[in-house]
Amino acid sequence: MPELFGSDAYSPKEIAARVENVGVAKARLPLLSTVMLGLLAGAFIGLGALYFNIVASDASLGFAAKRVLGGVCFSLGLLLVVVAGAELFTGNNLLAMAWAEGKISTTKLLRNWVVVCVANFAGAAGLAVLVWLSGHLSMNDYAVGKSLVATAAAKAGLPLMEAFFRGILCNVLVCMAVWMSFAGRSVVDKFVAIVLPISAFVAAGFEHSIANMYIFPLAMLQQMSHPIDIAGAALIDMPHMLANLVVVIAGNIIGGSVLVALVYHIVYRRGVSETKPVDTTKS
Repeated sequence: MPELFGSDAYSPKEIAARVENVGVAKARLPLLSTVMLGLLAGAFIGLGALYFNIVASDASLGFAAKRVLGGVCFSLGLLLVVVAGAELFTGNNLLAMAWAEGKISTTKLLRNWVVVCVANFAGAAGLAVLVWLSGHLSMNDYAVGKSLVATAAAKAGLPLMEAFFRGILCNVLVCMAVWMSFAGRSVVDKFVAIVLPISAFVAAGFEHSIANMYIFPLAMLQQMSHPIDIAGAALIDMPHMLANLVVVIAGNIIGGSVLVALVYHIVYRRGVSETKPVDTTKS
């Protein structure tokens, strides 16, 4: 039982054990379950991006207020993933902990990442189609649509090296949000752990591959049906989208699996199975 006084959160060492054990369970999920949960996660992150874009479209807000408030709204996506349950590629980069400890094979690790990433794309793009059909982008005299297209154009014009490093920084914060959510015992705990890291990466303009899987398709649909001219903007098309996604996915993998998962593996879990297992049953 938790102590009457003091923190009842799981310690960092206990978090590491929990993350590793959950990684093993995720790698063993049946294919259909993995795909369905991946579809949900893509749609959830898309909903967070939709919420962010409404704030971003408000010209009355200052730069910092727009970025920070929009980032808080974007946190909806990861909250849905963590609390409702879904398989998110960027968060699943933490499976590298279980892989480093030899509890899952390289094949199972890569299988999970590929299946979840593809399912996330399908879920995010599917949501984009639904949002486009709903006429959502016409809100506020197309200010919402203009904001979305401007965001996609900025991503399309981002130098690939910058996109790569923004992808690294993004997933450091995303995986730290997921990591800290494992410390919590309630939905409120998870909310507190998630909102600040997620709003920070959004406010800083870092690159999240799954969010981009929603933003690019929706912007392309918008430009086909009701073109919005953004002066000097980069072309929003399939080649630009794929180039962005390739480098951002690579950056996300390094940020989440190397700079978070493998660092904490070295600190807390390396060789632990050869000594004394960590108690993860504390409640």
